[in-house]
Amino acid sequence: MPKHVVSVSIGSSKRNSRAEVYVQSLGETFVLERIGTDGSWEKAIELVKELDGKVDAFGLGGADLYVYAGNRRYTFRDAERMARAAQKTPMLDGSGLKHTLERNAIRLLEAHIGWKDKKVLIPSAVDRFGLAEALDEAGAQVLYGDLIFGLGLPIPLYRLSLLQKIAYILLPIITQLPFQWLYPTGEKQEKQVQDWRQRYFEWADVVAGDWHFIRRFMPQDMRDKVILTNTTTPEDLEFMRARGVARLITTTPRLEGRSFGTNVMEAFIVAAAGKYPLSEADYLEYIARLKLQPEVTELQPAAG
Repeated sequence: MPKHVVSVSIGSSKRNSRAEVYVQSLGETFVLERIGTDGSWEKAIELVKELDGKVDAFGLGGADLYVYAGNRRYTFRDAERMARAAQKTPMLDGSGLKHTLERNAIRLLEAHIGWKDKKVLIPSAVDRFGLAEALDEAGAQVLYGDLIFGLGLPIPLYRLSLLQKIAYILLPIITQLPFQWLYPTGEKQEKQVQDWRQRYFEWADVVAGDWHFIRRFMPQDMRDKVILTNTTTPEDLEFMRARGVARLITTTPRLEGRSFGTNVMEAFIVAAAGKYPLSEADYLEYIARLKLQPEVTELQPAAG
């Protein structure tokens, strides 16, 4: 009987997928499934209640349960309602894996990218604080776009310490707001915004972080740019090719034509481990056992 992982997402149902994977290093088969509810928290909560105790682990997709600033953790009110619906089956939003897998990815990508002084835009760094810290430590020149892309304020932040101080003030308030005010959900994930924020993409060599934020604000001309993200479909790759993106790097390997979100991969690891919660050492052990490494895809034909 394969172990079953279901990501219940408030994102678009157009991105639904299911993959059955045999993991040789574990000697087990896993079914990884994503079910979108098109922005409806109520549908998501009902689905969680229906499947609770019948699957091995849930992913919470299309939203964050937790965001971080330094060593402080903040909980989104809307996502907490959904997480509480899971009484028997553990629910993971990917935040534990982001802190380990994505930090590790920056180290592994040093030979491909050369982070020192590379210009990197992270549209939402509190969603990816481990990634932001790793890039800062690697010597990249990082633009933290949380005020720009999250709140619509034309205030670029270039110092991680300043982002952290602002986050300490704002996150206790922001996490109590309706999630859709802050992040594209449902059909909004398909819509594009063409405005003043695109100039920050032009500045960057690499755009890193959440794919929906990146896609929503991406300008038409992305020639020679690198995207470092997760959760991409074949359609997303065509979207990037059409805009001229040179290279896509996903922090997890592609399964059945797509890279699954960190919430799915974290739920996958919990299902494999058969226990919850997991320590950072547990995550690192399974990242090594499963050989989870960044996958690099060249999107443009080689000049010849």
